[in-house]
Amino acid sequence: MSIEISRTHSLISDALDFRAARQDMIASNIANADTPFYKPRDIEFEGALRAKRAELLNEKSPHLELAQTDAKHIPLQSETSSQSAKLFYRDGHMARNDGNSVDLDVETTEMSKNSVMFNALIQANKKDSNIFKSVIDASSKVS
Repeated sequence: MSIEISRTHSLISDALDFRAARQDMIASNIANADTPFYKPRDIEFEGALRAKRAELLNEKSPHLELAQTDAKHIPLQSETSSQSAKLFYRDGHMARNDGNSVDLDVETTEMSKNSVMFNALIQANKKDSNIFKSVIDASSKVS
């Protein structure tokens, strides 16, 4: 059994997990920079985090819902309803003669951006936890 610090604590935790997975994927792309026919992979998880945030904070969708006027109608299947990250191949870079399309400049830039976001999430998690800790400390002093 775990204590829920705040409604957004699990969102921060999931975001940290996704950022760690992305860091591993970028590191794998860099490690395979000389592998023939290797295509760089990436992970898109912002949509999954937006859906989880909306669920946690009871936010309504900004999109109009499709009215289903008859039970025989096929219900609309939304792409954004998935709460999982999506793996994709990064396109747009020229492949070298060996078919490899890893661009080390792009990969190191993406790794740096991901590290900054990971560290920001760590700081947000610490701040969230410190608020909870200060409430506990304050309540123990009241006797």
